[in-house]
Amino acid sequence: MSNSADSPEAGSGDLAAPSGDAASRGGFRPARVLTVGVFALAGLIFFTSFDTAKGTNIRTDASLLRLSDLIQERSHKNGQLDESNAVLRDDVEALAERDDGSTEAEDARLKALEKNAGTQKLKGDAITVTLDDAPPDATAKLPGYPDPQPDYLVIHQQDLQAVVNALWLGGAEGIKVMDQRLISTSAVRCVGNTLILQGRVYSPPYKIQAIGDPEKLQKAITASEAIQNYMVYVNVYGLGWKVTEDGPVTLPGYSGTVDLKYAKPVE
Repeated sequence: MSNSADSPEAGSGDLAAPSGDAASRGGFRPARVLTVGVFALAGLIFFTSFDTAKGTNIRTDASLLRLSDLIQERSHKNGQLDESNAVLRDDVEALAERDDGSTEAEDARLKALEKNAGTQKLKGDAITVTLDDAPPDATAKLPGYPDPQPDYLVIHQQDLQAVVNALWLGGAEGIKVMDQRLISTSAVRCVGNTLILQGRVYSPPYKIQAIGDPEKLQKAITASEAIQNYMVYVNVYGLGWKVTEDGPVTLPGYSGTVDLKYAKPVE
């Protein structure tokens, strides 16, 4: 669409022809330079894509699958290293007890510290709390509630933390999440729909076992506002929830490293 000031006069059907000099030499054509620039830019994009892909198809999820496999492999390896570390720790402690030059009072104090630190096995009555995702096709079971969103149907980090915190408040002497003992530096973290605990990856259902007075532990769970909120989703959308009394059990000692990697003590 042309501007009226630049349009030919009415009734004129002739367009202006290029001058003789311009026609004979080809002249300067901006369109030709623009075309060259476009092809150069396209070539740069193709090269960058090739360099990023390193010969693979970057539009597929193969790299994500490899990453998932790597995480599972590292998680399994970390578990094996924890077991090896536990065996070595037992050997070191056995050698140290042969002749460490300490008094009985010092040995007793050391054992008490180890018990509080969670590095030794712990025996006692326990309860287990199990949390699980809801069925993917779950609908609202009670009137007045909206249809579930995906976040309503999965276990979140806050749910696991709520149970662990309630058990500590209820006087738990020791807590195990899945197959690992918790200590003061343990962090319960969720990434997507998986739990990452001390370098290992777990999928639901999640089991949390605590040693202590079963009655006090259950009262603490019932009194937790965060768990009361979770129970709404249990009743409405079918999130998994189960509490059982286990009787006498033995929790394993923490077998991982106790060195602080990201924090330093205050001097």
